[in-house]
Amino acid sequence: MSGGNRNHGHGGDAVLKKILRSKRGEGYLDVCILVLCAMLVIALAVRIFPVFVAKQQLDTFATELIREAEIAGRVGSETDRREQALREQTGLNPDISWSRTGRIQLNQEVAVTVTYETNIGLFSGFGSFPITLRADATGKSEVYWK
Repeated sequence: MSGGNRNHGHGGDAVLKKILRSKRGEGYLDVCILVLCAMLVIALAVRIFPVFVAKQQLDTFATELIREAEIAGRVGSETDRREQALREQTGLNPDISWSRTGRIQLNQEVAVTVTYETNIGLFSGFGSFPITLRADATGKSEVYWK
């Protein structure tokens, strides 16, 4: 048997190697992966962006509450009314704690801490976890009490 074709019986191997080395169709897979990654990034941004908005609203909430306490010179009915108005405006229902209540003498400091818990994550139940947003504000009374 003198050798005519050295690859006799191995012709399929050469074809298989040629197919595996071929780069045709590779672009489709790259595009699919790129689109999937882009969709995940957009979904993450859509879930995280409202948290930044809520944090900004919480900061404003605390600042406006402390300003009301400064002007009124006390933590009482005025701050309660302002709190209720802010809850309606923002749609947030945060926990509020004051450093003191009642009358605040001229130039005495008062502080407020506003906390709000929200969920962050891609899916409503799976991969979602709660985070606590916190805003602090301090001010001084502008009222002299006799």
